[in-house]
Amino acid sequence: MEPDRPIGYGAFGVVWSVTDPRDGRKVALKKMPNVFQNLVSCKRVFRELRMLCFFKHDNVLSALDILQPPQIDCFEEIYVITELMQSDLHKVIVSPQPLTTDHIKVFLYQILRGLKYLHSAGILHRDIKPGNLLVNSNCLLKICDFGLARVEEPDPSRHMTQEVVTQYYRAPEVLMGCRHYGSAIDVWSVGCIFAELLGRRILFQAQSPIQQLDLITDLLGTPPLSALASACEGARAHILRGPHKPPSLSVLYMLSDGATHEAVHLLCRMLVFDPAKRISGGDALSHPYLDEGRLRYHTCMCRCCYSVAGGRVYTRDFEPAAERPFSHSYENSLLSVWQGKELIHRFITEHQQGKRVPLCINPQSAAFKTFIRSTAWHSSKVSRKEER
Repeated sequence: MEPDRPIGYGAFGVVWSVTDPRDGRKVALKKMPNVFQNLVSCKRVFRELRMLCFFKHDNVLSALDILQPPQIDCFEEIYVITELMQSDLHKVIVSPQPLTTDHIKVFLYQILRGLKYLHSAGILHRDIKPGNLLVNSNCLLKICDFGLARVEEPDPSRHMTQEVVTQYYRAPEVLMGCRHYGSAIDVWSVGCIFAELLGRRILFQAQSPIQQLDLITDLLGTPPLSALASACEGARAHILRGPHKPPSLSVLYMLSDGATHEAVHLLCRMLVFDPAKRISGGDALSHPYLDEGRLRYHTCMCRCCYSVAGGRVYTRDFEPAAERPFSHSYENSLLSVWQGKELIHRFITEHQQGKRVPLCINPQSAAFKTFIRSTAWHSSKVSRKEER
């Protein structure tokens, strides 16, 4: 396999464009370095790897293949092949390229379609942002980067980390230090992205979490006491100390000409302070604003419908759920880094059985040295604190 060029760097990996020698196809290769630094890192990478192999949905990035691992004593990095996408939604938003209402509707439809699938599998993405929404030239979209994803925790007494979601897209319950949250945090992020698509600028752009919370209450108004029940003492005191703010949702109509009554109505259902009252991803798909996006996607973009001589044959289920929940029961039995290394090595080896000719990186390729040296932004700074 020949590495071509790096196309993306993240907190837990680097992505290269590569050529698959089996068919000459350009694909993406995600390099996960420093996998076995500590048990937290090991669990996180194994979770992401299993998710990428679990996903079967057109709007969610999945693993096409995994490179053959070396002998276990030399096994330190993982290489996952995925479909190569040309851009991401952040690059589209900041570009001078026009964004029509049709573009926005078909993008939002695909985001929510993929999110419904993830949530039906019991998975929280926890880092939905424009840069993690890959797109190509015909507007097909895939949710990517599951480095912070986890299975939804049904037990409210189990604490979950607040170090999730890029700040601008972070839900108020996370900003307020809530120790337990659910799929509503992803819906909030999608609402922020929806507003950004309409206005071509970040909706809530603050320097600190407290300032971020202030911008949210400037728009939504001071939340009722019932919405502060799970907030940490400091966040609750900050909100109650300040002056009472009335909602100013009418300013959303000023985002652009595309901010119609239907658009703002859906946006307001997503940007609800109280997560219990926020619309779900599945219910958002039923909003009339997305009817045209659904029609366009299934008329000429999707792979679940097809054309015949007499017209178009449509699938019975436009927004399918996962066939089964994603299982993470193996994590409780992962007690050491070496045990994790053995499990991951076995998982990759078994995943490759019966598949195509196994792949490895060509050490004679022109970009080999650069590829080997490439690394993630923060892989050496992964916290040893137990992640939840």
